[in-house]
Amino acid sequence: MSTPYPFTAVVGQDDLRLALLLNAVSPRVGGVLVRGEKGTAKSTAVRALAALMPETEVVPGCRFSCDPAAPDPSCPGGPHESRPGVRRPTALVELPVGASEDRLVGALDIERALAEGVKAFEPGLLADAHRGILYVDEVNLLNDHLVDLLLDAAAMGASYVEREGVSVRHAARFLLVGTMNPEEGELRPQLLDRFGLTVEVKASREPDQRVEVVRRRLAYDDAPEEFAARWAGEEAAVRQRIVEARELLPSVRLGDAALRQIAATCAAFEVDGMRADIVMARTATALAAWAGRTDVLAEDVRQAALLALPHRRRRNPFDAPGLDEDRLDETLEQFGGQDGDGDGAGNDDGDGDGDGPGPGGGPGGQPEPDGGPPGDGDAAARPQSDGAGEPQAGPGGGAGEQVPARASEPFRTKVLSVPGVGEGAAGRRSRARTERGRTTGAHRPRGALTKLHLAATVRAAAPHQRVRGRSGPGLVVRRDDLRQAVREGHESNLVLFVVDASGSMAARQRMSAVKGAVLSLLLDAYRRRDKVGLVTFRGTAAEVALPPTSSVDVAAARLESLPTGGRTPLAAGLLRAHDVLRVERLRDPARRPLVVVVTDGRATGGPEPVALAGRAARLLAAEGTACVVVDCEAGPVRLGLAGQLADELGGTAVTPAELRADSIAGVVRDVQGAGTRRAA
Repeated sequence: MSTPYPFTAVVGQDDLRLALLLNAVSPRVGGVLVRGEKGTAKSTAVRALAALMPETEVVPGCRFSCDPAAPDPSCPGGPHESRPGVRRPTALVELPVGASEDRLVGALDIERALAEGVKAFEPGLLADAHRGILYVDEVNLLNDHLVDLLLDAAAMGASYVEREGVSVRHAARFLLVGTMNPEEGELRPQLLDRFGLTVEVKASREPDQRVEVVRRRLAYDDAPEEFAARWAGEEAAVRQRIVEARELLPSVRLGDAALRQIAATCAAFEVDGMRADIVMARTATALAAWAGRTDVLAEDVRQAALLALPHRRRRNPFDAPGLDEDRLDETLEQFGGQDGDGDGAGNDDGDGDGDGPGPGGGPGGQPEPDGGPPGDGDAAARPQSDGAGEPQAGPGGGAGEQVPARASEPFRTKVLSVPGVGEGAAGRRSRARTERGRTTGAHRPRGALTKLHLAATVRAAAPHQRVRGRSGPGLVVRRDDLRQAVREGHESNLVLFVVDASGSMAARQRMSAVKGAVLSLLLDAYRRRDKVGLVTFRGTAAEVALPPTSSVDVAAARLESLPTGGRTPLAAGLLRAHDVLRVERLRDPARRPLVVVVTDGRATGGPEPVALAGRAARLLAAEGTACVVVDCEAGPVRLGLAGQLADELGGTAVTPAELRADSIAGVVRDVQGAGTRRAA
């Protein structure tokens, strides 16, 4: 086994280390979500924490790590005899992104359950992590239903496995740590709320600190054992402090004044539900125990707010996480008096001032904006003119580039889906054969059986009962009788936006509406767990403004800064989209694409631009790519060019107004109808 990097040797990252230690003291805090750029010691710190944790005493031979002092009465491996336990290092279990549901929660032997009535259970990773640490790297890339199962188990302290009426329950209490890079996509707000604490990490910009990081890492790589030995004293001291804080925790008093500050802070920042209040209370209590105190002070409440509230302020993917610390201090001061007197006296004992920052406080700096699409309020992004004409010619003789227009207010859109039934990653857009959903049929299992179709299994076994010598009430079931349920749910797709940024689209009011429509579709893609990409065309060429990604907030930022002006190389935009899809089919062949072309349909520049655009459109249509054209043509005279482009693509055309969820009923039918026409 390799020597882990010492926890106390991690340079900087004070908030990350504090959040991990608080969960080590009190796992009821609810785990930690670590957000940050790559290369910021996220995984190193989590793995180092496991080596720092005190040893765990378990029942000998129990696969579910039962505590010998209080074994789980419903443990599938029980009942346990009263005997001395054995000590082992705290388990660190890593959940890979591609794990299956059975690998996470465990699996039942359905054949034995039907034929013998025996609950033969193979434990999963949740059982392995009981009384240890469960680490999920890139948690934002984990399938939603696995995240739901994971967080449900963390909240209830137990895992349930059910297959066709046969169920098994076992304890699953663990310290949950998830790490993610926000550039690769966000978690849904509902899932963010289930993590107790969150910390933002980034690499230091101080040269001396960066030098120390490199120096320590090189020393560790050259001689891991020797490097770890140099930090053994600090590691032992922190390990002992964790033990002492755990023993002190039941004695910590959370007074009424601190509770009022917690409730007032959550109300002031308008967090949803009551989970934030509970997490803040548990965090403040753990902070007091970590500091060796039996009373919760105002500084503990402040630090708890900085760790427990920022991610709960995020209501859509375009909101910036963060907390206004000045507002936080004002709230704590206002509600810091004893028994509701509001005099700012501080904690229950009257020792604190109620508004000072605690040790190891949250990151400084100015507060982030509370919401709105990126770029709102930026004077540099405001339109210089509301004229509807083409931009004036620039110094080079071509159409001048205009300052990017702000997007109009987003709205809820109609569902655009890909025709047919796919087999892509689980999501919420198009029909697909998935592991979760309504049952539509059955087939022989290919590999391990995961979803039993009971009726089909009984029908397959019934004709052979006499030959198999059945004598009792149960069926005689063989492996060949088992049938896997075929289920239909929904998949996520690759939504590739192809946006016309030429001079014909550059009218300020029109581009604002166009960006608002695309922003609305991006929000819809976020809700439906899609990947998104952005291709723009203007002047003489097209470019990939954003390669396909799960991070729709990055796409929104690129859209907001999109410049306009120049001619309309429509063919170049469609061909670039074709190239992007070709590469993505190699990377992710199961994910079906939906191309959304945002244009007025004009094509200018170069020889025969209209004919070239038609050929490019037919190339996409020939490959069966589902396409929607958002017709942005405006004015009293309409040429219908976008509709013609939609016909060439084998798709459908809608106006931005028709995208609204309450405007028309038939967009999905039209898109699917177009797919049917292509198939014919």
